[in-house]
Amino acid sequence: MKSYPFLFLALLLTYVAPAQQRARKVVFIIADGIPADVLEKAPTPNIRKLIAAGTYLRAHVGGDQGTYTETPTISAPGYNDLLTGTWGYKHNVWDNDIKAPNYQYKTIFRLLKDQRPTSKTAVFSTWLDNRTKLLGDGLAATGNLHLDYHADGYELDTVAYPHDKQSQYIHAIDERVVQEATKTLAINAPDLSWVYLEYTDDMGHRHGDSPEQQQAIAYLDAQVGRLWEAVQTRQQQHKEDWLLVLTTDHGRDPNTGRHHGGQSARERATWMVLSTKDVNTYARQQQPVGIVDILPTVARYLRLSLPQAAQRELDGVPLLGSVSLAQPQVQAAGDSLRITWKALGAKAEKVKVWLTPTNNFQTGGQDAYTLLGTAPLGQQSLLVSRKQYPSEFYKIVLEGKHNTVNRWLTNEKPGPKAQKK
Repeated sequence: MKSYPFLFLALLLTYVAPAQQRARKVVFIIADGIPADVLEKAPTPNIRKLIAAGTYLRAHVGGDQGTYTETPTISAPGYNDLLTGTWGYKHNVWDNDIKAPNYQYKTIFRLLKDQRPTSKTAVFSTWLDNRTKLLGDGLAATGNLHLDYHADGYELDTVAYPHDKQSQYIHAIDERVVQEATKTLAINAPDLSWVYLEYTDDMGHRHGDSPEQQQAIAYLDAQVGRLWEAVQTRQQQHKEDWLLVLTTDHGRDPNTGRHHGGQSARERATWMVLSTKDVNTYARQQQPVGIVDILPTVARYLRLSLPQAAQRELDGVPLLGSVSLAQPQVQAAGDSLRITWKALGAKAEKVKVWLTPTNNFQTGGQDAYTLLGTAPLGQQSLLVSRKQYPSEFYKIVLEGKHNTVNRWLTNEKPGPKAQKK
């Protein structure tokens, strides 16, 4: 009888103790240069298993065609679209030279490290510049960002990977990258990992729409299968939940499939796979989604609370969780601004509309926003006077309950000149 009080206490503590929260991890894979139509027709049993467990979405790169957000359908700009959640007019990467990235627009790796310095990050890449230039590993301009794990730079080792004319060495490097990635995911389980694989793009450039390209996709499929298996094993054996995102950085030209960089429909048409079926209204109704939507999606999955200044600059919308609005537009009509949006949440929800005539954020400063007004979400438009704010340039921010979107009013044409504002 004397043991009963202790048994009761033990049972009480078990009841009131909070359940241990499962850790959340993300790995995203960029498979270079695969148009949506090619992937959809290819025999990819492992990728199809991933799709069956999650969600397949048509997507796009290249920004909004013919506007200030238009971005070349080239690899490095595409990677940075994903990494920063912004188009080229902000992140300032216009080609594979990566001459002057604007690190004011932080990558998802920096946003994670800023908020959780002890989190672990990793990059596994067939191209060293992804870590050293785009992520800016160890640079003062990125706050001395440090990647905890990395496997890259193999393309510089011509002894272990002698460069052949058919680029088979790139396939060998991809295999090494996947080997290192699966090992690190299985043992160390970084909180955020990026895997980049190149061979599919090389075969596209060399052979276009061809059997060689199909073989490259078959290799990719096997590699994705190994990575997905490592993620599933971690989830089963540890108190972890993982989000895997698989995507590409650009399509290919419609005539031969050898080229990219332009704004044809096929060069812009991409895709993404998420290892969850729990996508939101935006993801299901607004296809094609944008590659810039991946950063806010990853941030939301990792439960990051992004700084307001960063939220106001993001060009993407989360694909997971509740969302309020998307598709912001701004038109000048005399002394007025007509601001519109697509309502995705409750119609009675309120939208705050903010304006600034400056772009100090671009150079590390702060923009002073003025609240222009508040409107019901379901109204989907607001007409405001701009007499008090004479300017040829505005940044407009629409703040809903669940997400924030922005649009500029500018005379700038697509290209690097947008950075001079």
